[in-house]
Amino acid sequence: MKKFVYLSVAIGFATAGRAENVKRNIPYAEPVSERRMLDVYAPDNAKNLPVVFWIHGGGWQMGDKSSVQAKPKAFTDKGFVFVSTNYRFLPNVDMGTLVRDIAKSIHWVHGHIAEYGGDPKRLFVMGHSAGAQLAALICTDDRYLKAEGLSLAIIKGCVPVDGDTYDVPLIVATGAARRKANGQPDPKFGHNEKFGGDPAKHVDFSAVSHVRRDKGIPPFLLLYVADHPDTSTQAERLCSVLSEAGIAAKLFGAKNSEHSKINDDLGLPDDPATKAVFEFVDQAAKKH
Repeated sequence: MKKFVYLSVAIGFATAGRAENVKRNIPYAEPVSERRMLDVYAPDNAKNLPVVFWIHGGGWQMGDKSSVQAKPKAFTDKGFVFVSTNYRFLPNVDMGTLVRDIAKSIHWVHGHIAEYGGDPKRLFVMGHSAGAQLAALICTDDRYLKAEGLSLAIIKGCVPVDGDTYDVPLIVATGAARRKANGQPDPKFGHNEKFGGDPAKHVDFSAVSHVRRDKGIPPFLLLYVADHPDTSTQAERLCSVLSEAGIAAKLFGAKNSEHSKINDDLGLPDDPATKAVFEFVDQAAKKH
């Protein structure tokens, strides 16, 4: 059996805004593996700053915490600590294990982020695509954080980016109807299978199923590609459910964009979606 040695590397480098410190490959749970590590980006001399917790996409089967484009620099320049996490993949583990990995990563952040200048009681959970589903679920189904001894009170905002699975039964039905209309075969490992192949599991892994008034669910900003029928429908669905429960929720549809581009552009100067995110987090970070 091969032994893998993982190194945490601290790097200091200058950005246009301020000096930035990066520590990579920090294990957040046992047993230690590459898929259960996170990276922390912090401004120089950071102290008690709000924290952005980022969950990458990749269909729950691929992707990496290092794929963050302009986000770390954008957020650290604005006075945030930025954390990017890995998690294990389907089909090696099931969907519940993925969500529990995210909860364990947040547990590590809550317990240790003050060492990097972050405020453990002001977390913003964000993610793209598959990461958007995980972000939305962890911020609505409080059982995962409760299992780690935490509550939704530490999360000050949630920003899911272009997810299509906030209501899993809806996307499963939508996909099946579309394939039937077009005479296409069902995929071997599509949404139905990824979420357990069981209607009850589909409901349970849907953020819309767990929204309740007075549950402590944080405010949401739902980013989506304006002309993407699936992600726009899902964003509108979750926003409607949140709003009906009295939870602050906003929609932002990115024009002239697409699924990868909305993620790649997040953090770039003059990007409209980025401006919407900063307005959202600036307002929410001030509330204690």
